[in-house]
Amino acid sequence: MPHTKAAKAFTALIIESFQWNGRLLSAGDRLTKPLGLTSARWQVLGAITAQNLPVAQIARNMGLARQNVQRLADAMEKDGLIEYATNPDHKRAKLVCLTRRGRATMKKLDTLQSTWANRITDKISATEIQTAYALIKKLRSRLEADRLPPKPPGKPSAK
Repeated sequence: MPHTKAAKAFTALIIESFQWNGRLLSAGDRLTKPLGLTSARWQVLGAITAQNLPVAQIARNMGLARQNVQRLADAMEKDGLIEYATNPDHKRAKLVCLTRRGRATMKKLDTLQSTWANRITDKISATEIQTAYALIKKLRSRLEADRLPPKPPGKPSAK
């Protein structure tokens, strides 16, 4: 079946998103390096800035593998950025919480990120960015709802 015009545009957006993600992670690594962080650690810290969460919930929220988040959280605990706390809703799934050092690190990172974001978005309107955000959010929602695997080409559908 040939792509519709929207499907072709979506495919191009996917490829651009892969490239953008790579550049974004590299930029995040450069931004966080002076603080002894990586983009991956930043993601975990950012996920718990507003609310303490168990590892599995952080992974679900960020679209990451639970095992990777656990590995990062354990390393950040050793570095004093996070600590584990009892979860009143679950006996075994501890909550991941920022420590005082973790909050201070996030405050410094917020300043660095603000300066960087202002530079990157110079001469781009907030409306353009909000439109892109709305589209990506809508597509993410559609992807989350789409649980059917694609049909292999050339195979008849089962009746």
